[in-house]
Amino acid sequence: MSRRWVTTLFCLLALVALACEGDGSADPRPSDGPPPRGGPASIAAIGDSITTGFGSCVVLAACERNSWSTGDGVRVDSLYRRLLDQDPSIRGRASNHAESGARASALAGQAEAAVRAKADYVTVLIGGNDACRRTVDEMTPVSTYRKQVDRALRTLREGRPKARVLVVSIPNLNRLWEIGHTDNRAVRAWRTGICPALLANPTSTEPADVARRAAFGKRIDAYNDQLAAACRAYGSRCRYDGGAVHRVRFTLDQVNRLDWFHPSVAGQNRLAEVVWRAARLAD
Repeated sequence: MSRRWVTTLFCLLALVALACEGDGSADPRPSDGPPPRGGPASIAAIGDSITTGFGSCVVLAACERNSWSTGDGVRVDSLYRRLLDQDPSIRGRASNHAESGARASALAGQAEAAVRAKADYVTVLIGGNDACRRTVDEMTPVSTYRKQVDRALRTLREGRPKARVLVVSIPNLNRLWEIGHTDNRAVRAWRTGICPALLANPTSTEPADVARRAAFGKRIDAYNDQLAAACRAYGSRCRYDGGAVHRVRFTLDQVNRLDWFHPSVAGQNRLAEVVWRAARLAD
């Protein structure tokens, strides 16, 4: 094979790789170019597996290009891509510091990373893993959760005092049980140990299991109340979504077919749509 053909083949393979990974517009490193006019100069995401796009590709792993917040792939109309449509100068100013499995205790470290990235706009979605413990008793206490969220928000306020913060409510995970506990595929997946505080014994109607699910839902509600309060305490540069994400009545079509828990591409798109409207970033 000639050197010219080798070079051509290499270029084609590179183009295919870019097509698979996204449009390449997101870059974890801050750009040195001028900030967008009238909008955020950059966007960063902190949180858990939902924000990493976990399970939205073909494996149970993070897939950041499909993130509702900072994804740069063509399949999800993320907040970043919507901002990019408004002002191309934000290109390359998106970073995702969320971590799969993260609880609120990890949020301050992620906030530090967002500060280092010089984020001008930060989205926050955390709490699912604080509730998804083995038992109700092992869930993060509400007071502890609030302290950990406050610590992260304080890190952002001190490190990026002019940045805007968008705090997103935790989805209604009990709805996942409601729409999935009669689906054999979902039940089989959940029985591998996914979110046992909610999804253990998913087909049981025993009083203890009913009470456990109710307690789980109340804890999510309590976390959301604390997110709203923490955002108010932050000040005028923080906006809470008003519970918009929690109110979404998602369907099984918006959940991936691997763990039947995390959002699919359709679910990530729905999240982006709801958060964008709640935040009124388009105004």
